[in-house]
Amino acid sequence: MKNSLEMNNLIKNLKTGICLVIILALSSCANVSKFPVSSVSPAANIEMRTQQDNNGNTKLTITAKNLAAAERLTPPKKMYVAWIILESNKVRNIGQLNSDNAKKAEIKTLVPFKFTEVFITAEDRADISYPKGVEISRIKF
Repeated sequence: MKNSLEMNNLIKNLKTGICLVIILALSSCANVSKFPVSSVSPAANIEMRTQQDNNGNTKLTITAKNLAAAERLTPPKKMYVAWIILESNKVRNIGQLNSDNAKKAEIKTLVPFKFTEVFITAEDRADISYPKGVEISRIKF
């Protein structure tokens, strides 16, 4: 009888511990923001996930579903590039959105700067330091 009671208490404590771990994991989840509908590519559904790492950097993931191929825009472009605007109002290129298929384009990057806006442009090159192409969508904080 005593072993059965100890086993029940052990299981109860284990369940409580698992619940606490799940609650902590869910509370540290990423923030999700949706970009406004683009007038250039209105079918696109673009969202951004941000999460702080232990060093104060921001893990940034931008996912665009149903984004028209850059070559189909007027004028045609070669790729989509993501940008941030720093608190000091400087613009930084954070990289190209990579597309595995026509339905989804994505960029995952680590940003060490504090930023106030994120936007996406269609460009001919990914290695530029200032946006030249048409803006697809922008989100401000």
